[in-house]
Amino acid sequence: MFNLLPISFRFRGKVRRLFDLYRCFLDHPGKGLHPTQLARHTGIDFANTVRLLERTPELFLRLPKRDGITRYRLTSAMTAQDPDQVERFLLRNARRESLIFYAFGFMVLCALLIVVLLIGPAL
Repeated sequence: MFNLLPISFRFRGKVRRLFDLYRCFLDHPGKGLHPTQLARHTGIDFANTVRLLERTPELFLRLPKRDGITRYRLTSAMTAQDPDQVERFLLRNARRESLIFYAFGFMVLCALLIVVLLIGPAL
């Protein structure tokens, strides 16, 4: 049902997985990791790992291909922050997306109410 929405949420419902990826990069400092390695270490399936890495450029940076292998690293801004700050960043963005979701739902509800009020007297 939620796939019918015209917007895509990058953080809402994905905070724990994004933070797990972040922690995996902290466990392997200074290394570029392939999505397969990240999927193995975090327990997230490969397709979701790639999707999360590509959709959140604020957190993860795609490195130039070397030998045909794509690797990712943390951005310098995220490397410089504490894990608590990164978790607050993720929660703040998830909260913003939740507000957008609720606002969209409220607009749909208001549109249905207007339709009912316009059609109601005619019945």
